[in-house]
Amino acid sequence: MAELLSLAEAQARILERVQRLDAEPVAVGAAAGRFLAEDARAAVDLPPFASSAMDGFAVRVADTPGRLPVVARIAAGVPSSRRLDAGEAMGIATGGVVPAGADGVVPIEHVVEKDNEISIEFAVGQGDNIRPRGGDAAAGDVVVPAGTRLAPTHVGALAAAGLPEVLCVRKPRVAILATGTELRRPGEELGAGEVYEANGVLLAAALSAAGAEVDILPAVADDEATHRAALEVGLRADVLVTSGGVSVGPHDLVRELLGELGVEEVFWRVAVKPGKPVAFGVRDQTLVFGLPGNPVSSLVGCELFVRPAVLALQGSREPGPIYAHGRVARRIPRNAHRDEFVRARTRRLDDGVELEPVTGQESHMIARAAGADALVYAPRGEGELAAGETVRYLPLA
Repeated sequence: MAELLSLAEAQARILERVQRLDAEPVAVGAAAGRFLAEDARAAVDLPPFASSAMDGFAVRVADTPGRLPVVARIAAGVPSSRRLDAGEAMGIATGGVVPAGADGVVPIEHVVEKDNEISIEFAVGQGDNIRPRGGDAAAGDVVVPAGTRLAPTHVGALAAAGLPEVLCVRKPRVAILATGTELRRPGEELGAGEVYEANGVLLAAALSAAGAEVDILPAVADDEATHRAALEVGLRADVLVTSGGVSVGPHDLVRELLGELGVEEVFWRVAVKPGKPVAFGVRDQTLVFGLPGNPVSSLVGCELFVRPAVLALQGSREPGPIYAHGRVARRIPRNAHRDEFVRARTRRLDDGVELEPVTGQESHMIARAAGADALVYAPRGEGELAAGETVRYLPLA
């Protein structure tokens, strides 16, 4: 049997086959969570005029310190109709347009006002408390670069820069198909040898969070005709993810049928634990992932292979997987032949993150996995990861 593919090589082969999806215009108010297809540039200078950073008084710095009459009061959005002449002051609200002739603003709490006249006891500095035009961004400047997944701060900046809509990559359409005669929907009565199907909702939750539009297909029994029909439906999506049926048992039908349906198998079996019998293939522009049926193996395969592909389809600049660093709370034996991902619970301490492996690491133990929020990466090799050793881990939250 061929040598197992390394984790790094498998991930590289997947990303080599990813082609970014088409772009579409999206209203800024609806763009949070989407990936920018091109640089978003400011439509105007930001701010578009010199504005006051304080409630106070606009002055000429040459007139300070001194006593000045207040000749006008400027509200935000209502500029003064006249310039500020020597020996004058104008009241101004935060965000108000600094009048022509003024070159400083003194905060209201730093003056004494009486009978429409203010006393300033100190020299105001040139440009004090004035936000210059274009001080945040000039018209045409890149506000958010292409490949960014838009967060609330991004959409706020884009709206402030005058952009009603932005060009975003289309959301990938992902079809998820669980296989196995033994599978039943939660809530149904279980017969002898039957289990509840959990992989569909697990994978859907993970990939929806990565920006995909997910369709969970009905689980299929171990029958060639029903497998083939369901796979044909799934292959209409941008990404097809199956769980189960990719090993070497007599009821493992997925890989053979995918080949008959024109899917080019890029690889099968990777040196990881759990999740060794993962498969990846391509038909036209559709990416096809065959994940093992054990729930934790499916979870690990999704985080290592499927999620990065879904992010790359959207043009993400860092599709990952992106590791964080922490310390293991107790020793973890290493696997001599496969990179292992150990479920663990994180604890935030003053000096960093501590990772406590959960009990029950077998690949079917999804209930035990619910207590974990991290996958600790234990590279293959001899020996162990010692307690207190710094390691890399994948956050699961």
